[in-house]
Amino acid sequence: MKNIQVGLLGIGTVGSGVFTVLQRNHDEIVRRAGRGIEITMVADLDTARAKAVVGDKVQVVADARAVIANPEIDIVIELIGGYGIAKALVLEAIAAGKHVVTANKALLAVHGSEIFQAAEAKGVMVMFEAAVAGGIPIIKSLREGLTANRIQWIAGIINGTTNFILSEMRSKGLDFDVVLKEAQRLGYAEADPTFDIEGVDAAHKATIMAAIGFGIPVQFDKAHVEGITKLTATDIKYAEQLGYRIKLLGISKRRENGIELRVHPTLVPNKRLIANVEGAMNAVMVQGDAVGTTLYYGKGAGSEPTASAVIADLVDITRMASATAAQRVPALAFQPGSMNTMPVLPMGDVVTSYYLRLRVADEAGVLAQVTGIVANAGISIDAVLQREADEVGGEGATSTDLIILTHDCKEATMNAAMAQMQALKTVLAPIVRIRKEELA
Repeated sequence: MKNIQVGLLGIGTVGSGVFTVLQRNHDEIVRRAGRGIEITMVADLDTARAKAVVGDKVQVVADARAVIANPEIDIVIELIGGYGIAKALVLEAIAAGKHVVTANKALLAVHGSEIFQAAEAKGVMVMFEAAVAGGIPIIKSLREGLTANRIQWIAGIINGTTNFILSEMRSKGLDFDVVLKEAQRLGYAEADPTFDIEGVDAAHKATIMAAIGFGIPVQFDKAHVEGITKLTATDIKYAEQLGYRIKLLGISKRRENGIELRVHPTLVPNKRLIANVEGAMNAVMVQGDAVGTTLYYGKGAGSEPTASAVIADLVDITRMASATAAQRVPALAFQPGSMNTMPVLPMGDVVTSYYLRLRVADEAGVLAQVTGIVANAGISIDAVLQREADEVGGEGATSTDLIILTHDCKEATMNAAMAQMQALKTVLAPIVRIRKEELA
């Protein structure tokens, strides 16, 4: 049987890994796919670098559209990234009748609906396992392995850069800025780390997982996004003392009135497995009504881990290429005509619990004032920790830290209570709020 011919757009770190792993594991992949899969054409602006990777047997061009125009190419792999030219090339490949494999989470989170509709109309597949959590097969798990379940929630550490930074802050007691510089030196963080540290990368991935888990359109613009830039070693230390660790989580939950979709720093009980995921590793928890809680752990980035996911998509397309559209697994797990119309909830309607840290005057009655406001708002307090003033500010200090853990309440309710607390003359600095999830 004729080999499946693949065109590769972009041969950087991941593209090189895809080519290497395909070559190295050729025989094993053929046994799984039923026929050979070979990269026969590569497009990259740096043609010299591309030729150094693939050798003389693969055609190398600078123009990506030459790959799309080649009638011999069955599958196009897009590894360029971004929203711009990548979107145009993916849509052109679909229009040309090519199946597409992409690792581009930003593209799918923002323009996924348009891309999936175009692919459905043309009868081709768009696969994207590598777009979320690198080598962890979370997309396939959500789309196929958990298909019998009504997914209740998904929570994941899905950005290795921020998890490395938070792990270092916790273990070494350092502040964010110091650890970020170290992460950049070691290559865990980009020179411009904005997408990572501000939570945007994680939000792209959480948006895609939510769409598959709940059968809703991809709606990145509805996600609530907070990064880790405002976290301090102080709060990480206090969280540890209270039995929690702080992780940047991408969270989506099914509620009766809609879907929560949010990314933010989160206190997680340190007895949970996901709380102990350290360094640049990724992990995703999924709660299904039939299976209960499942955990998926592994490398979320890197050349060969991501290549593993790309090649898994190539094999799936090879297996299903001759099937009709109705026989294929839908890109977003649910049949296109059966997508859910439940809205993504505004942040004010989200229900969660909270860690609050207040810098307060060290005088009588302050605790009663603060807890009175919380109680009057109908918010149940889980725990209160008040530090001795000299522990916080040294001998003779006139202020101290008051830490409150709450039970679940609406975000809007908490916002109103925080505004009242902030207005107290005895509250001396902006209140620190970090959301808390038990993930039970």
